[in-house]
Amino acid sequence: MLANETLKTFVPTVKPQEAKAFYQDILELTLLSEDNYGMNFDSGGSLLRIATVPELKPHPFTTLGWDVKDIEATIHSLTGKGVVFERYGFFPQDDLGIWTAPDNTKVAWFKDPDGNTIGIAQMP
Repeated sequence: MLANETLKTFVPTVKPQEAKAFYQDILELTLLSEDNYGMNFDSGGSLLRIATVPELKPHPFTTLGWDVKDIEATIHSLTGKGVVFERYGFFPQDDLGIWTAPDNTKVAWFKDPDGNTIGIAQMP
């Protein structure tokens, strides 16, 4: 039933102005609309709604992610804009924070202004 419909994903924020700057200026997503309840962004044809909520406790797992063509170039671009990549102690990561999965997928994580964990992955 929904297989041919456009997917829209939601991420919560208690810091709407910081979230707007992060998603628009740092991640370079196109702002489509904004209202008192949040913002809609376009990301490669998918819709991302940053929903303003009264309180938020970020989840300890990835809530949003992108597949990228070149993870190292993406990391260098984002770190140049002040993004800090997460380091976890329970699996090996290289100097850029990249973990290589058993199937050779390369993955790295960072957080948005609200502490939501975002992942980027380069498929083998």
